[in-house]
Amino acid sequence: MFYVQRDAQGALSRVDALEFAGASATLPADHPEILAWQTNVIVEKRLQQLRQSDLEMIRVLDDLIQVLTQKGVIRVTDLPAAAQAKLMDRTQAREALDGLNHLITDDESGLI
Repeated sequence: MFYVQRDAQGALSRVDALEFAGASATLPADHPEILAWQTNVIVEKRLQQLRQSDLEMIRVLDDLIQVLTQKGVIRVTDLPAAAQAKLMDRTQAREALDGLNHLITDDESGLI
């Protein structure tokens, strides 16, 4: 049994196994609306995992391209112009952040 709250259009806006203030009805676990809600929650969690993984993979690919160029396997100029520009922007941003790290020492808590 799930406690539910509906929006002005009658769609589920909140579903919880525990009773909560604002719950307007209960629905059984096998109700089509509950099953659809749970599916949406699962899909949203997986999409969030993919988004986080995408951010992590960007760093991996960035590092991989850097290693390949340093070893002479590829040249940055082998890449399309748009990719070159994005890599340059990322390189400059990372260098700028690295420069900021030198402004803070272990015994200091802020920028000088």
